[in-house]
Amino acid sequence: MISKFYPYHASPELERQSLEKSLKRLGTDYLDLYLLHWRGDKRLSETVRGLKELQKEGLIRHWGVSNFDVADLEELFSVPGGKDCFANEDLYNLSERGVEYDVLPWQEKHSVSFIGYSPFNSGKGDSIRITNNLKIVARAHNVTPHQIMLAWTMRNGNVLSIPKAGTVKHMRENIAAQDIKLTSDEIKLIDNDFPQPTEKTPLAMI
Repeated sequence: MISKFYPYHASPELERQSLEKSLKRLGTDYLDLYLLHWRGDKRLSETVRGLKELQKEGLIRHWGVSNFDVADLEELFSVPGGKDCFANEDLYNLSERGVEYDVLPWQEKHSVSFIGYSPFNSGKGDSIRITNNLKIVARAHNVTPHQIMLAWTMRNGNVLSIPKAGTVKHMRENIAAQDIKLTSDEIKLIDNDFPQPTEKTPLAMI
């Protein structure tokens, strides 16, 4: 079970208050993962100190961050306890691949799990275009183009993708996508429409 807290709650006292409200709302006595929603103006050392206290008390099992770029992660790792960060959640999909250039490699090197949000939507909040190549790959697997989009985000086994599901049908399709194995030729076909990043770009977020 995962929940987040806002940057303006990123101090020990407010983190605790926010967590207590989340636990009550969710009807549980602990969270598996508690994430800072995005970087704010609070000192990371204070944020981490509060999270470590909550973790020590058993109220959270792990803690992490969201919408952090490499510079943010490096600063996080420089503060006491910062290297205990379990995960970072960033926007990641076919039209927003910037994290492949540096964030994903950095997190793999430092053993920080990567969670990718919005696998079907671009950084502008609109739907990713369904190209002919996506349709070709989808037909080859007898699935939908959206299932291919989702399977693509998880193709290397180093990304936990978190799609939304408006219906039970969509939920089942999302679950089934984890079993789709894309071939190297299919990945190249998709890359033709959605190229890999060749340089550092500003971190995309919604």
